[in-house]
Amino acid sequence: MSAKAEHYDVIRKPVITEKATMASESGAVVFEVAMDSNKPQIKEAVEALFNVKVKAVNTTITKGKVKRFRGQMGKRKDVKKAYVTLEEGNTIDVTTGL
Repeated sequence: MSAKAEHYDVIRKPVITEKATMASESGAVVFEVAMDSNKPQIKEAVEALFNVKVKAVNTTITKGKVKRFRGQMGKRKDVKKAYVTLEEGNTIDVTTGL
């Protein structure tokens, strides 16, 4: 498997929420990442895919909520998010897509 395909396995999709938009004002971008990925892998993947310099990576794991699906109890999947802080002068436009 190529290195680029591995980077796409680490970074699933950008997160576009109100909180993520507020983070982007301070030079951070939020991505949904693979549960088994670690901070060095996320940093390497973002730098390779977007040609930017990464300053820091913070991660958070959100446990899936228990919800009802058609009357049956079910559980949403757990999600790992990465808050990627970029070096000065670097930007990623998440609205255009990968």
